[in-house]
Order: sequence, then C-alpha cells, then structure tokens
Amino acid sequence: MRRKLKVYFDGGCRPNPGRIEAAVVVRGIPYLFDELGYGTNCDAEWQALICALKLTQSLGLEDIVLIGDAAEVVLNANRALSSGQAKNSHAATFLALTNGTATPRIRWIKRAQNLAGIALAARHPR
Repeated sequence: MRRKLKVYFDGGCRPNPGRIEAAVVVRGIPYLFDELGYGTNCDAEWQALICALKLTQSLGLEDIVLIGDAAEVVLNANRALSSGQAKNSHAATFLALTNGTATPRIRWIKRAQNLAGIALAARHPR
C-alpha cells in the first residue's frame, strides 16, 4: 500500500482583516500565493486549502492528504466532502474543485508542525 503524499497548507492576512496570502508545501517545496483578495484569517485559511487542491491537481498528484492547522476549516471542509453540501462560498468552491476527482483527505495538525505555516511566517520576520 502506497503512503499518501502530505500537502501542507496555511493562509494568513495582514492585518486581520486584510490582504490574503497563502502557502502550500509539496515534497518540501514551498509555493507562495499573493493577491488572493481581502478578508479575515478564516477566509485566508480557506483560500490556502483551495490553492493546495488546485496546485495538486495542476501537478497531477493523486493519493494526497491535505494538512492544515485551522481546525474550523478542516472540520467544515471534511463535512462538505462527506455531505456534498457547502455551508459557505469557500466550501462550495472547494467542493466544485473535487467534483470528478479522487476525494482528498484533510487533516488537522498543530501550528508548529505545519510546514506551510513555517514558510508563510518566514516571509514576515518579527
């Protein structure tokens, strides 16, 4: 049995609410996304999840697990996948992207373990 490829995602905004940015890490390579609009930190986390899914699809990756540190987004994305119903526009976009493809697993991890969060934080040293 093949292990699933871990794909880390994290979003942020400066300030909150503010300009949205996101990071996705695949096989140790960080991909950074800017100009994702204006919104809250929750909007940024959804945007990061959507960027992660789009990126994996564009790279032709299958058998993935999407890993993020935003518990609310992970919970709601998993609910949308299991029910097929979106509770907000972000979930609707996410569901539309999964249509006709293998359904990804989405897992929560601690913020300190999120490689995408580390990549995003490196852009804004304190």
